[in-house]
Amino acid sequence: MNDVVVPDATHAAAPAARRILTQALFETRTLLRNGEQLLVSIILPTLVLIGMATAPFLGFDPGDASRIDFTAPGVLALAVVSSAFTSQAIATAFDRRNGVLRLLATTPLGRGGLLAGKALAVLGVLLVQVVVLSGVAVLLGWRPDPAGILPAAGILLLGTACFTALAMLLAGTVRAEGVLAVANLVWILLVVGGGLVVPPDRLGPVGPLAAALPSGALGDATRAALLDGAVPVAPVLILLGWTTALTLLATRLFRWS
Repeated sequence: MNDVVVPDATHAAAPAARRILTQALFETRTLLRNGEQLLVSIILPTLVLIGMATAPFLGFDPGDASRIDFTAPGVLALAVVSSAFTSQAIATAFDRRNGVLRLLATTPLGRGGLLAGKALAVLGVLLVQVVVLSGVAVLLGWRPDPAGILPAAGILLLGTACFTALAMLLAGTVRAEGVLAVANLVWILLVVGGGLVVPPDRLGPVGPLAAALPSGALGDATRAALLDGAVPVAPVLILLGWTTALTLLATRLFRWS
């Protein structure tokens, strides 16, 4: 009589890289198909870009640069906040409330694979945002400094890590309904006075505070790279410090259920 071979669940599972990629593609499709997330991630940043680049009644002074050259880098920084923080915080918070995170953490994907999939999904959405916003900006006459394109890409990736960590910290410690309200409110506050689209040195009394925030550092560093081809040390160090602190806090405080 032949022995019955029982398959080992560990060996039956797909390779880790494939599991993470599958989860990342699922997360990306979910974000891009959600009307509210699409509004925050792509539509609103595009409207901000067009409005600030073309509407003279906003009283926006771009200095020596053209309006579109000055506006586009800040809107790319805003796109990072939209996808890495606002969208990811809301999606993760509701997954946590509905028990999705706890369930997926017990599958072969595991906690590490789940977080890796979410990180790749954020990068996928960010890539879509950069392509769309850059295309619109180029049509409006944007001509970034070629020497600053690669540094700007690195700065945007650092900003993505920073705001993803903030999203995980918020989503893992606050009730889903609270995350929905706080994430959207923070997005509005950062657009108005966070140094993303309007530089901190033009925000009056709140300028020094904005410059010390990760949003102000991200906006200043991205502008410097794409306007002048330079990489300012202070904003990058501020952003790196926030990324380290928020990552440590999110790792320590995040609750899966």
